[in-house]
Amino acid sequence: MRRRHGNADRTSPGTRAPADWAALFDANHNAIWRYLSRRAGPTVADDLAGEVFLRALRSTAAPAEGNERAWLYGIATNVLRERSRKEIRRLRAYARVAAPGVESVDQEAAAERVDAAAMARAVAGELSGLNAVERDTFLMFALTELDYEGIAVATGVPVGTVRSRLHRTRRRLRQALGEEPFDADEARTIQTRTG
Repeated sequence: MRRRHGNADRTSPGTRAPADWAALFDANHNAIWRYLSRRAGPTVADDLAGEVFLRALRSTAAPAEGNERAWLYGIATNVLRERSRKEIRRLRAYARVAAPGVESVDQEAAAERVDAAAMARAVAGELSGLNAVERDTFLMFALTELDYEGIAVATGVPVGTVRSRLHRTRRRLRQALGEEPFDADEARTIQTRTG
């Protein structure tokens, strides 16, 4: 006879046993926290990571075997989207910040810091101008260990869509920075990431 009320040992397709949740949390918390920290800052990453795992726990959907981390990155991205207005304001503010003061008399090092600050402001300005899905795709690629296939799982789109979003975003950032089009070193870096 089947029980109709809760049983800790029984799981349905969208649920996991408590031991499974503990293992999922232990295996993925640090990576999810780092991603959230890079996107929203370390002061709120703990709260956001808690929200990610709470949503995962409450979810009726279950990730495919081996795609748990990509699934969690997708949930994290949705949590971040809810904070997107604050993130866009922060990126725009960063883009307006003046270059930091020069503390060293080493002119070459000072010039490098000024160039890096200018580049960071330009990148932040361009990122704030991207639509949410392009920004999320690019930041997921830049800030996580996911390859194209993992990002496709996390965002729920085909791999080709991930590739085209990243290509458009890279092109836009290169134009903003006044850099040359795609080069061989970048091709090798991307090839390493995508297998």
